[in-house]
Amino acid sequence: MGYIPTGAATLGKPVTYKDAGVDIGEGDRLVSLIKPMVRSTNRREVLGEIGSFAGFFRFPARRYRDPVLVAGTDGVGTKVKVAAMAGRMDTVGTDLVAMCVNDILVHGAEPLFFLDYYATGKLSAREGAAVVSGVAEGCRQAGCALLGGETAEMPSVYARGEFDLAGFAVGVVDRRAILDGSGVRPGDVLVGLASSGLHSNGYSLARKVVFEILGKKIRQRVPDWGTTVAEELLRPTRIYVRPVLSLHRKRPVLGMAHITGGGITGNVPRSLPHGVTAVVDRSAWEVPPVFRTLCEAARLPEEEAFRTFNMGIGMVLMVRSPDADRAVSHFRGAGIPASIIGEIRKSRADRAGVTFVGGKR
Repeated sequence: MGYIPTGAATLGKPVTYKDAGVDIGEGDRLVSLIKPMVRSTNRREVLGEIGSFAGFFRFPARRYRDPVLVAGTDGVGTKVKVAAMAGRMDTVGTDLVAMCVNDILVHGAEPLFFLDYYATGKLSAREGAAVVSGVAEGCRQAGCALLGGETAEMPSVYARGEFDLAGFAVGVVDRRAILDGSGVRPGDVLVGLASSGLHSNGYSLARKVVFEILGKKIRQRVPDWGTTVAEELLRPTRIYVRPVLSLHRKRPVLGMAHITGGGITGNVPRSLPHGVTAVVDRSAWEVPPVFRTLCEAARLPEEEAFRTFNMGIGMVLMVRSPDADRAVSHFRGAGIPASIIGEIRKSRADRAGVTFVGGKR
């Protein structure tokens, strides 16, 4: 016998899930739109298609002697607010993948598959598909499969037009090949790989400066940037996976640091052993105009700037001195501007650190 409600509620019109703000039909339309996108990221290890309760991935055990899974999770922060303002949802999907796969890459891991979580106040299949198209693009760039995801429509949590993203990457590395920075020594060289812009950090400050202090509009062109506000602030995070792994197969990389929240100051020491410092030459690369604009308008001290933004360097590699020039040539050949930005020196401090030298560029 079915459940029959009693009382006053039986006298009025039924209240459905859609009446409460959740449209199941729109969710089904989203799934139908994203299936081809998800399929475009498939690796041969993927079993089945989206629609199940879980994703299935056959482990590539033959390629690894002592495989270790490496997992990472991240989001894109308040960059989603800029995407909503601009009405452009695809690039933040690529950011989402980049933030996760670049993190596990630091340990020498090859990304295998990715999962995403998309939550919004009012689900639009078109907008959701745009987000997933960016996720799929990021997965193709990283060589990993988009194995599955979750979409949540929560009108009581997010206002109409608001959304958030979270991502989860899983990769693999041989245990003996795990990079943790323990092999870094004084005399080793720092190779900096250029960022594509702000990437996905510092956006709470960036939005305050651009929209409140400078009073810019989302589609306004900024001459110093050569782009509109939306174009610059929504530039996708660079994905370093393929060129870094291809270099690592030829020349040993000793350690890596993904320059995210905390900047060079906070992230490089995470990949160094105790008793050394990374001496970074600030004049070794050109700081992109967007950072100069933000720092000048905010009157941000240089020390704080390098703790807040990536300042034009998205990834730092530690290599032996004889390998440094070859590494720079390798990345330039792959289309990623790279330069030698410093070296490792012995330090009297117990903890690893960063010392900045050189003038501004």
